[in-house]
Amino acid sequence: MSLNDLMLNRRQALGLGAAALSALALVGCDDAEAPAPTTDDDAGEESQLDSAAYDELIASGFVATDDEIAASEWATAVREAGTLRVGGVQTSLLFSSLNEQDGKTRGFDAGLSQLLTRYILGDESKQEITQVTSDTRESVLQNDQVDTVFATYSINEDRMMLISFAGPYYTTQQSILVMADNTDINSLEDLAGKNVAAQSGSTGPSILEEYAPDAQVQEFKTDEEARTALSQGRVDAYVIDTAMQMGSMTRNPGRYRLAGEEFGPVDAYGIGLPLGSDGVAFVNAWLQRVEDEGLWEQLWQICIGDRAGISEAPVPPTIGV
Repeated sequence: MSLNDLMLNRRQALGLGAAALSALALVGCDDAEAPAPTTDDDAGEESQLDSAAYDELIASGFVATDDEIAASEWATAVREAGTLRVGGVQTSLLFSSLNEQDGKTRGFDAGLSQLLTRYILGDESKQEITQVTSDTRESVLQNDQVDTVFATYSINEDRMMLISFAGPYYTTQQSILVMADNTDINSLEDLAGKNVAAQSGSTGPSILEEYAPDAQVQEFKTDEEARTALSQGRVDAYVIDTAMQMGSMTRNPGRYRLAGEEFGPVDAYGIGLPLGSDGVAFVNAWLQRVEDEGLWEQLWQICIGDRAGISEAPVPPTIGV
């Protein structure tokens, strides 16, 4: 995978980067008093996902022909099993969040996984979700607990030695999240000597080691644990990719703010598959069609754009690069 190619795609996606950060920065300044943490069901109206539009879009997804399925051993095994086993999360507001009122998981990652389920099995509900963390995404694939992983899963060389990736389908960089009333941290340089949270198993710790070597990094297993530590004052800042930070800020208007500019290498999200699986070619062909037919753009708008006040979807990264 070429970093230069990803940077080109990243520049194409400035409609997401600059617009999103500006929109969310404004949201973060609306309320001087930080509200209590919220759930997806009781978050502010501006963060609510249009469930009807989302469900209609997923139901409009195309279905593979028998010949397309037969050409892939991976897809054939999934169709014969009658269920797509997905490694994912249900606590990422914009990407994959469980709505406890109707028991359905929705979001950008969840929607793509459901479109793939529909493509293979003709019914998006024929899906089984296994909860994963940053530390368990490889193992569930290696141990044949899941068929695929959709979990804001960054592609890197170490992981590619253990599993295979389809995609990428999304790009982002790192951002610094602080409490809205924090005036001490306004740039990457301000992290020196500060206690900074990062998620274990993510790319955050190694990126901080390179870009903020004087920060005191504390690792947490989940995004929720890291944000809780920030809210309780046990750390001064939290570093993870901007896409995750957007979810936190959309969920909690006025509670947090982003400090400084995005930094670090471009983070490309991929779809995890077993090492050497011919599912990579199958999923890439499906993903290309999702992009070509406008489903990627529509899903992004419903799950992210409409909720973050962004009217124009970014250009998706080139698949297979």
